[in-house]
Amino acid sequence: MGVQLLLLEVLCRAVGLSMVGWLTGLVFAVATWAVLTVAVRRSWTLTFGPANRVTLARTILVGGVTAMVADSFGRHVPVAVLIAFAAVALVLDGVDGKVARYTGTATPLGARFDMEVDAFLILVLCIHLALPLGSWVLAIGLMRYAFVAASWALPWLRGALPHSMARKTVAALQGVVLVVAGAGILPRASAAAAVAVALALLVWSFGRDVAWLWRVRERAGAARVPTVRARHVPAWSVTSRRAAPDR
Repeated sequence: MGVQLLLLEVLCRAVGLSMVGWLTGLVFAVATWAVLTVAVRRSWTLTFGPANRVTLARTILVGGVTAMVADSFGRHVPVAVLIAFAAVALVLDGVDGKVARYTGTATPLGARFDMEVDAFLILVLCIHLALPLGSWVLAIGLMRYAFVAASWALPWLRGALPHSMARKTVAALQGVVLVVAGAGILPRASAAAAVAVALALLVWSFGRDVAWLWRVRERAGAARVPTVRARHVPAWSVTSRRAAPDR
Protein backbone atom coordinates (compact mmCIF):
# COMPACT_ATOMS: atom_id res chain seq x y z
CA MET A 1 0.00 0.00 0.00
CA GLY A 2 2.77 2.38 0.95
CA VAL A 3 4.75 1.77 -2.24
CA GLN A 4 1.62 2.14 -4.37
CA LEU A 5 0.79 5.47 -2.76
CA LEU A 6 4.39 6.58 -3.21
CA LEU A 7 4.21 5.73 -6.91
CA LEU A 8 0.99 7.70 -7.27
CA GLU A 9 2.63 10.68 -5.58
CA VAL A 10 5.60 10.43 -7.95
CA LEU A 11 3.19 10.41 -10.91
CA CYS A 12 1.45 13.47 -9.50
CA ARG A 13 4.69 15.38 -9.46
CA ALA A 14 6.19 13.97 -12.68
CA VAL A 15 3.22 13.89 -15.06
CA GLY A 16 0.66 15.97 -13.20
CA LEU A 17 -1.66 13.12 -12.25
CA SER A 18 -5.07 14.60 -11.43
CA MET A 19 -7.30 13.82 -8.46
CA VAL A 20 -9.34 11.40 -10.61
CA GLY A 21 -6.27 9.37 -11.46
CA TRP A 22 -4.96 9.49 -7.92
CA LEU A 23 -8.27 8.30 -6.45
CA THR A 24 -8.52 5.53 -9.05
CA GLY A 25 -5.05 4.35 -8.10
CA LEU A 26 -6.00 4.50 -4.43
CA VAL A 27 -9.12 2.37 -5.01
CA PHE A 28 -7.01 -0.12 -6.94
CA ALA A 29 -4.48 -0.30 -4.10
CA VAL A 30 -7.14 -0.81 -1.41
CA ALA A 31 -8.99 -3.44 -3.46
CA THR A 32 -5.76 -5.33 -4.20
CA TRP A 33 -4.74 -5.27 -0.54
CA ALA A 34 -8.17 -6.50 0.61
CA VAL A 35 -8.49 -9.31 -1.95
CA LEU A 36 -4.90 -10.47 -1.51
CA THR A 37 -5.19 -10.48 2.29
CA VAL A 38 -8.29 -12.69 2.15
CA ALA A 39 -6.66 -15.00 -0.42
CA VAL A 40 -3.50 -15.42 1.66
CA ARG A 41 -5.50 -16.24 4.79
CA ARG A 42 -7.68 -18.78 2.99
CA SER A 43 -4.67 -20.50 1.44
CA TRP A 44 -2.90 -20.82 4.81
CA THR A 45 0.27 -19.53 3.20
CA LEU A 46 3.00 -19.15 5.82
CA THR A 47 5.36 -17.03 3.69
CA PHE A 48 4.56 -14.79 0.75
CA GLY A 49 7.56 -15.99 -1.23
CA PRO A 50 9.95 -14.22 -3.63
CA ALA A 51 7.89 -14.99 -6.74
CA ASN A 52 4.78 -13.43 -5.22
CA ARG A 53 6.83 -10.36 -4.38
CA VAL A 54 7.76 -10.01 -8.05
CA THR A 55 4.07 -10.31 -8.94
CA LEU A 56 3.30 -7.70 -6.29
CA ALA A 57 5.80 -5.34 -7.93
CA ARG A 58 3.97 -5.90 -11.21
CA THR A 59 0.70 -5.12 -9.43
CA ILE A 60 2.05 -1.76 -8.28
CA LEU A 61 3.00 -0.91 -11.87
CA VAL A 62 -0.47 -1.97 -13.03
CA GLY A 63 -1.89 0.38 -10.39
CA GLY A 64 0.07 3.21 -11.99
CA VAL A 65 -1.19 2.24 -15.45
CA THR A 66 -4.76 2.14 -14.12
CA ALA A 67 -4.42 5.62 -12.61
CA MET A 68 -3.05 7.10 -15.84
CA VAL A 69 -5.71 5.44 -18.01
CA ALA A 70 -8.43 6.83 -15.75
CA ASP A 71 -6.78 10.24 -15.95
CA SER A 72 -6.59 10.10 -19.76
CA PHE A 73 -10.36 10.47 -20.12
CA GLY A 74 -10.19 14.03 -18.79
CA ARG A 75 -6.78 15.24 -19.88
CA HIS A 76 -3.72 14.31 -21.88
CA VAL A 77 -1.30 11.95 -20.15
CA PRO A 78 2.21 11.05 -21.31
CA VAL A 79 1.64 7.88 -23.31
CA ALA A 80 5.34 7.01 -23.09
CA VAL A 81 5.16 6.71 -19.29
CA LEU A 82 1.94 4.68 -19.41
CA ILE A 83 3.33 2.28 -22.02
CA ALA A 84 6.67 2.00 -20.18
CA PHE A 85 4.90 0.91 -16.99
CA ALA A 86 2.79 -1.61 -18.92
CA ALA A 87 5.80 -2.96 -20.82
CA VAL A 88 7.83 -3.51 -17.64
CA ALA A 89 4.84 -5.25 -16.03
CA LEU A 90 4.61 -7.56 -19.05
CA VAL A 91 8.35 -8.31 -18.98
CA LEU A 92 8.16 -9.18 -15.28
CA ASP A 93 5.37 -11.61 -16.14
CA GLY A 94 8.06 -13.94 -17.43
CA VAL A 95 10.16 -13.49 -14.28
CA ASP A 96 7.85 -14.46 -11.42
CA GLY A 97 7.17 -17.93 -12.82
CA LYS A 98 10.89 -18.62 -13.25
CA VAL A 99 11.58 -17.37 -9.72
CA ALA A 100 8.85 -19.64 -8.35
CA ARG A 101 10.29 -22.70 -10.11
CA TYR A 102 13.90 -21.85 -9.23
CA THR A 103 13.14 -21.32 -5.53
CA GLY A 104 10.61 -24.14 -5.31
CA THR A 105 7.91 -21.74 -4.08
CA ALA A 106 5.27 -22.30 -6.78
CA THR A 107 1.80 -22.37 -5.21
CA PRO A 108 -1.82 -22.27 -6.47
CA LEU A 109 -2.14 -18.85 -4.84
CA GLY A 110 0.85 -17.53 -6.76
CA ALA A 111 -0.47 -18.88 -10.06
CA ARG A 112 -3.89 -17.32 -9.47
CA PHE A 113 -2.35 -14.03 -8.32
CA ASP A 114 -0.23 -13.88 -11.49
CA MET A 115 -3.24 -14.70 -13.68
CA GLU A 116 -5.46 -12.02 -12.15
CA VAL A 117 -2.79 -9.33 -12.51
CA ASP A 118 -2.33 -10.27 -16.18
CA ALA A 119 -6.08 -10.21 -16.83
CA PHE A 120 -6.57 -6.83 -15.20
CA LEU A 121 -3.63 -5.27 -17.06
CA ILE A 122 -5.05 -6.50 -20.38
CA LEU A 123 -8.45 -5.04 -19.48
CA VAL A 124 -6.95 -1.65 -18.59
CA LEU A 125 -4.96 -1.54 -21.83
CA CYS A 126 -8.15 -2.34 -23.74
CA ILE A 127 -9.90 0.57 -22.02
CA HIS A 128 -6.99 2.78 -23.05
CA LEU A 129 -7.46 1.73 -26.69
CA ALA A 130 -11.26 1.86 -26.69
CA LEU A 131 -11.38 5.56 -27.53
CA PRO A 132 -9.05 5.62 -30.56
CA LEU A 133 -9.98 2.18 -31.96
CA GLY A 134 -13.53 1.56 -30.76
CA SER A 135 -15.32 -0.25 -27.98
CA TRP A 136 -14.91 -3.63 -29.73
CA VAL A 137 -11.37 -3.75 -28.33
CA LEU A 138 -12.89 -4.31 -24.88
CA ALA A 139 -13.82 -7.84 -25.98
CA ILE A 140 -10.18 -8.85 -25.43
CA GLY A 141 -10.13 -7.67 -21.84
CA LEU A 142 -13.63 -8.91 -20.98
CA MET A 143 -13.40 -12.38 -22.52
CA ARG A 144 -11.66 -14.00 -19.57
CA TYR A 145 -14.13 -12.45 -17.11
CA ALA A 146 -17.03 -13.63 -19.28
CA PHE A 147 -15.57 -17.14 -19.19
CA VAL A 148 -15.37 -17.03 -15.38
CA ALA A 149 -18.95 -15.72 -15.14
CA ALA A 150 -20.15 -18.51 -17.44
CA SER A 151 -18.44 -21.10 -15.24
CA TRP A 152 -20.70 -20.09 -12.35
CA ALA A 153 -23.72 -21.27 -14.33
CA LEU A 154 -21.91 -24.12 -16.14
CA PRO A 155 -19.71 -25.98 -13.61
CA TRP A 156 -18.09 -28.13 -16.33
CA LEU A 157 -16.21 -25.01 -17.47
CA ARG A 158 -14.24 -25.16 -14.20
CA GLY A 159 -12.45 -28.32 -15.26
CA ALA A 160 -8.67 -28.43 -15.36
CA LEU A 161 -7.19 -27.68 -18.77
CA PRO A 162 -4.11 -29.49 -20.11
CA HIS A 163 -0.88 -27.63 -20.60
CA SER A 164 -0.87 -25.77 -23.90
CA MET A 165 1.96 -23.73 -25.33
CA ALA A 166 -0.46 -22.31 -27.89
CA ARG A 167 -2.67 -20.94 -25.11
CA LYS A 168 0.31 -19.31 -23.40
CA THR A 169 1.56 -17.85 -26.67
CA VAL A 170 -1.83 -16.34 -27.52
CA ALA A 171 -2.14 -14.90 -24.00
CA ALA A 172 1.32 -13.32 -24.18
CA LEU A 173 0.59 -11.96 -27.63
CA GLN A 174 -2.40 -9.99 -26.34
CA GLY A 175 -0.24 -7.87 -24.05
CA VAL A 176 2.44 -7.27 -26.67
CA VAL A 177 -0.07 -6.21 -29.33
CA LEU A 178 -1.98 -3.93 -26.95
CA VAL A 179 1.22 -2.24 -25.77
CA VAL A 180 2.44 -1.67 -29.34
CA ALA A 181 -0.97 -0.40 -30.44
CA GLY A 182 -1.23 1.85 -27.40
CA ALA A 183 2.21 3.33 -27.96
CA GLY A 184 0.99 5.11 -31.07
CA ILE A 185 3.92 3.98 -33.22
CA LEU A 186 1.62 2.37 -35.77
CA PRO A 187 -0.94 4.05 -38.02
CA ARG A 188 -4.46 3.70 -36.65
CA ALA A 189 -5.51 1.27 -39.38
CA SER A 190 -2.48 -0.95 -38.75
CA ALA A 191 -3.03 -0.85 -35.00
CA ALA A 192 -6.69 -1.80 -35.44
CA ALA A 193 -5.74 -4.68 -37.74
CA ALA A 194 -3.16 -6.00 -35.27
CA VAL A 195 -5.61 -5.85 -32.39
CA ALA A 196 -8.28 -7.55 -34.52
CA VAL A 197 -5.89 -10.42 -35.27
CA ALA A 198 -5.08 -10.70 -31.55
CA LEU A 199 -8.80 -10.83 -30.77
CA ALA A 200 -9.39 -13.53 -33.39
CA LEU A 201 -6.59 -15.65 -31.91
CA LEU A 202 -8.02 -15.18 -28.43
CA VAL A 203 -11.49 -16.27 -29.60
CA TRP A 204 -9.89 -19.35 -31.18
CA SER A 205 -7.98 -20.15 -27.97
CA PHE A 206 -11.02 -19.81 -25.72
CA GLY A 207 -13.17 -21.72 -28.20
CA ARG A 208 -10.69 -24.59 -28.30
CA ASP A 209 -10.58 -24.79 -24.50
CA VAL A 210 -14.38 -24.72 -24.21
CA ALA A 211 -14.66 -27.47 -26.82
CA TRP A 212 -12.10 -29.59 -24.95
CA LEU A 213 -13.94 -29.15 -21.64
CA TRP A 214 -17.22 -30.09 -23.34
CA ARG A 215 -15.71 -33.27 -24.80
CA VAL A 216 -14.35 -34.24 -21.38
CA ARG A 217 -17.80 -33.65 -19.90
CA GLU A 218 -19.42 -35.84 -22.56
CA ARG A 219 -16.90 -38.64 -22.01
CA ALA A 220 -17.42 -38.51 -18.25
CA GLY A 221 -21.19 -38.69 -18.76
CA ALA A 222 -20.89 -41.56 -21.24
CA ALA A 223 -18.63 -43.49 -18.84
CA ARG A 224 -21.29 -43.32 -16.12
CA VAL A 225 -24.21 -44.42 -18.32
CA PRO A 226 -23.35 -48.17 -18.79
CA THR A 227 -22.87 -48.73 -15.07
CA VAL A 228 -26.21 -47.18 -14.23
CA ARG A 229 -28.29 -48.70 -17.03
CA ALA A 230 -26.60 -52.05 -17.57
CA ARG A 231 -29.58 -53.96 -16.15
CA HIS A 232 -32.08 -52.27 -18.46
CA VAL A 233 -30.17 -52.11 -21.79
CA PRO A 234 -29.65 -55.08 -24.11
CA ALA A 235 -26.15 -56.51 -24.10
CA TRP A 236 -25.56 -55.67 -27.77
CA SER A 237 -26.30 -52.00 -27.06
CA VAL A 238 -23.71 -51.77 -24.27
CA THR A 239 -21.12 -53.55 -26.41
CA SER A 240 -21.67 -51.22 -29.33
CA ARG A 241 -21.14 -48.20 -27.11
CA ARG A 242 -17.86 -49.53 -25.84
CA ALA A 243 -16.69 -50.32 -29.33
CA ALA A 244 -17.60 -46.90 -30.69
CA PRO A 245 -14.56 -44.83 -31.67
CA ASP A 246 -13.51 -42.11 -29.24
CA ARG A 247 -14.39 -38.63 -30.54
